Amino acid sequence: MRLLIFLFVFCSLQSIVAQEDFLAMQYFNDGDFEKAVVFYEKLVERSPRRSDYAEGLVKCFQQLERYDDATKFLTEQLSDKNAYPTFIIELGYNYTLQNNTSKATEYYDKAIHKINENPNYGYGIGLRFQKYALLDYAAKAFIKAMELNPQLDYNFQLARIYGEKGEIEQMYASYLKLISEGKVSQSRVLRNINDFVNEDAENNNNILLKKTLLTNAQKSPDPLWNELLSWLFVRQKQYSSAFRQEKAIYKRTDGATIQRLNTLATVASEGEDIETTKEIYQFIIDNAFDDIIKLHAQLDLIELQSSEAEENEYDDIQKKYDDLITKHGYENQTLQLQVDYANFLTFKYNKPSQAIEILKKSLELPLKIRGKAFVKMALADILVFDKKFNQALIYYSQIQKDLKNDVLGQNARFKVAQTSFYKGDFDWALTQLKVLRSSTSQLIANDAMQLSLLISDNSLEDSTQTALKKYARADLLAYQNKDKEAMIVLDDILQNHKGEKIEDEALLKHGNLLEKQKDYEAAKFNYTKITEFYANGILADDAHFALGELYRTKLNLPTKAMEEYEKIIYNYQDSYFFPQARRHFRQLRGDSIN
Repeated sequence: MRLLIFLFVFCSLQSIVAQEDFLAMQYFNDGDFEKAVVFYEKLVERSPRRSDYAEGLVKCFQQLERYDDATKFLTEQLSDKNAYPTFIIELGYNYTLQNNTSKATEYYDKAIHKINENPNYGYGIGLRFQKYALLDYAAKAFIKAMELNPQLDYNFQLARIYGEKGEIEQMYASYLKLISEGKVSQSRVLRNINDFVNEDAENNNNILLKKTLLTNAQKSPDPLWNELLSWLFVRQKQYSSAFRQEKAIYKRTDGATIQRLNTLATVASEGEDIETTKEIYQFIIDNAFDDIIKLHAQLDLIELQSSEAEENEYDDIQKKYDDLITKHGYENQTLQLQVDYANFLTFKYNKPSQAIEILKKSLELPLKIRGKAFVKMALADILVFDKKFNQALIYYSQIQKDLKNDVLGQNARFKVAQTSFYKGDFDWALTQLKVLRSSTSQLIANDAMQLSLLISDNSLEDSTQTALKKYARADLLAYQNKDKEAMIVLDDILQNHKGEKIEDEALLKHGNLLEKQKDYEAAKFNYTKITEFYANGILADDAHFALGELYRTKLNLPTKAMEEYEKIIYNYQDSYFFPQARRHFRQLRGDSIN
């Protein structure tokens, strides 16, 4: 019975303390310091060894400018021989708030002297000085602790302090020494250095880092310095210079860093440095030992070439694919070759029959479920292109059934809905889309929601679904790369269905096609029209993002781009484009993006 009473009393006290802790922090955060003081005083009385309660009480006193009360309390705390040494700094800072510099310095020096008693105090004391931006004292604390106990290592903290003090060269030297000695991971250091460099190669901090790295590289021919120089050049979007460093790394590591080259090729391609991307792929082709790695580089290079090729060059590209098929044949490991070739024949060369034949032959291989789904998805996409909708639906449905809870299966379900939309079977499309609106893939969920709303909104407004059928036809033509025919249908919608809900969809699709044809001013007109006349519609964020991308990547108007991204950030926070808009906005503003 006594045990039960004890447990009940103990639990009740714990509950009271937790409630008082919550109320103290709540009142403090709300700026009601008078009430916060009451609760912190109770908490300190109950738990005198809890430093967080003591510090909370001191902060309340300081916010209320009750400096004498703070001094009295801290002095009492320090009278205990087991007092936390950081309370010495707190007392000094209390004098700093009263502009009593000499008294504050006295206590700051006492805190440094305290490290003589126990070098392990150096870490907590250094961090507390750092918290109050007393950086010289923080550096003294870390250095003194390491001098007294050489086994302690606070060089990472010191490097950060140098950065905060603006001693950039010293900071770089410290961080690079830590990496070279293997004491800190390269990624951790780069996250910190990233705050001090930007895309501008002429920025002083960038120049200083490059100089420091080159100096280290001259002293010691370690691939580490090439890796860091490559990182800096990528940061500055100087992909060709980064490639030179990666080639040096590749040679020094006996070809063990091929993945780094592939990664750089992807980054350079995204940065629209196509020539450097081609050079990287060619280097991989010429130097890789693994045939499959070499094949993937060849495929990436051919894809780049085909994206720029004119129609009269397609025969040459087809020959390259044929040569690769002859060399590698039809194997499980070369599925990407067969799919890429089929996509080229269909979407570039308009030869879907040959493509279908290639993929059906691939399906005869002893493939696992995912490999089979990969080929079936490509085959179904081509059948849609060829208007063989029912055959395509069979393949999509098979993938959906085999990979029910997989993203590939969800994507197949979306393709079923999209194909049904092309066919004009809007009811069945809606049935599929309702399931997908809760997809684990945000992209699929977003696409499903937009297509679902397109169908339902335009079905309610027009029972004959005339405009919707036209839009579905235009959408299919665009999918088939018949852009001119698609634009004719969209023009018809824009002329004959003005004011209807379909208009913003038609404007956006029309704008996308105009942009594809490099008619950027006309595309801008379409997107702007959506933002002005359909600001409350579901495509407003799409239009703002499209404008932002157009200004940023095509028209070289960064200020205009920032304005469009900012509208998404403040007005469309639940938009699929929100994370991208925020990242681009911060990059254009010059923020450091880790």
